[in-house]
Amino acid sequence: MKPFSQLMKTMTTRRILLTLFAIVWMEAIAHAQAPTAGTAQKMKFLIHITCAPDNATKAALGFLVAKTALEEGHTVALFLAGDAVTLLKDSELDKVVGLGTGKLRDHYESIAKAGGRFYLSGMSSKARGLTDADINGKPAEFALPTVLVRLAADSDRLFTY
Repeated sequence: MKPFSQLMKTMTTRRILLTLFAIVWMEAIAHAQAPTAGTAQKMKFLIHITCAPDNATKAALGFLVAKTALEEGHTVALFLAGDAVTLLKDSELDKVVGLGTGKLRDHYESIAKAGGRFYLSGMSSKARGLTDADINGKPAEFALPTVLVRLAADSDRLFTY
């Protein structure tokens, strides 16, 4: 029979080898499951915009981020609340230009064409006089706060402007 110290040394060596094997095995599995370059996982984004048209740079930035995410194949919903609901009025779409963030109309057109969806706070819209005529023909609808909560819960990422 082997002495106790030699037996412990053999058991320790086996444990170390088994642990190293397990680590290498887990790394191999993780590497095999990781997306390769150019095949990044597609995500759901919620862009929550509350800034007024007079903050043109911030408003256009929110639209620009949404446009960019759509161009990369992600799903995007925009929820406009407070003064931001007026951004979908044609007069605002045509005049808002952000400093370094582009023209709101251009971003809106790209978002609409790529399948982006706009949700306007119903209460904010009513308080600011927006009607169905303001969103007619646009990928937009009036929504309650419950829709914002649902969109946030269903999204992978949330941006606020």
